[in-house]
Amino acid sequence: MVTFQPVLHQSDFNQIEVLANTIWRDHYIPIIGKAQVDYMLEKFQSAKAISEQVDNGFEYFTIIYETLPVGYLSIKKEPETLFLSKIYVLKSYRGKQIGKKALNFIEAKAGNYQLKSISLTVNKNNVNAFNSYLKMGFENKGSVVMDIGNGFVMDDYQMIKKVAK
Repeated sequence: MVTFQPVLHQSDFNQIEVLANTIWRDHYIPIIGKAQVDYMLEKFQSAKAISEQVDNGFEYFTIIYETLPVGYLSIKKEPETLFLSKIYVLKSYRGKQIGKKALNFIEAKAGNYQLKSISLTVNKNNVNAFNSYLKMGFENKGSVVMDIGNGFVMDDYQMIKKVAK
């Protein structure tokens, strides 16, 4: 069973930071390198950064598999779309349909907000995630390169999925 627990308190932010450190170091160092992972974890995935994001309209949820926290996701309501900022699952829990259930949860949120689509960005070299999004109905809308500071860029594809009404 997969559930989604709202992240609202400092202890929740701390838990997400721990999950992020494990997931990101395992998954992203081979894709973007240790220096960029270290930078991005501090800038975007630290408890302090998560708290600031929540204050600025991002909603975070811990992904619970049975009784264990195994990942997290973050969304933000925008005027026309629900932006899927983050969705990460521990390596040992991938392949258990958690991502699919998370996307169903996100689609329901978009529907509740009466939004027309879900948008996200995915690293161009994150082939498995890119292919998973395609299978789940997302369309590749092209390249997005964003300077994130410290000499690093995010080199992504922008993807959009229409939400059924």
